[in-house]
Amino acid sequence: MYSTTDFRKGLKIEIGGEPYLIIDFQHVKPGKGGAFVRTRLKSLVTGNVIDQTFRSGERVGKPDLEEREMQFLYETGGEFHFMDTHTYEQLFLTADQLGESKDFLKENLVIKALFYNQRPIGIEVPMFVEMRVVKSEPGVRGDTATGATKPATLESGAVIQVPLFVEEGDVVRIDTRTREYITRVK
Repeated sequence: MYSTTDFRKGLKIEIGGEPYLIIDFQHVKPGKGGAFVRTRLKSLVTGNVIDQTFRSGERVGKPDLEEREMQFLYETGGEFHFMDTHTYEQLFLTADQLGESKDFLKENLVIKALFYNQRPIGIEVPMFVEMRVVKSEPGVRGDTATGATKPATLESGAVIQVPLFVEEGDVVRIDTRTREYITRVK
């Protein structure tokens, strides 16, 4: 069990039988009445964001969460296949369960899968991934006072903005949190 004094950004708690992630919280002590904690919570199952208020000292549950290291094998018919790197057990997830993370999956990539009550609820891809550019229009150089960009399609099908000098066949490093180009890899 967690008390409201344990609250911090990134803490995972359980409310009403569902796991939530604390996005933001604020301890409030009004002049009249008891203190309370305002929180903004994101559901780890549905992704919905809610605002919840707790009385100071109130207790909430600790969710039964487990992280497992898994390797992405392949995608077929909208199903993504993963293998546990320790037990070699296979897991199948749909595109809906993966959300935007599916844009950065490539064969043999090692990810972390999050399980709630032995049921998979999502994955966490590495912070930076390297992918090959498969389609990119040639950049037109001209009056560019600042860094100009163009769209590029990656081997996973994701489209990101890259500088004009990036060509088809180049391997680029991407920040998966912001979907931004970092650098070209030699």
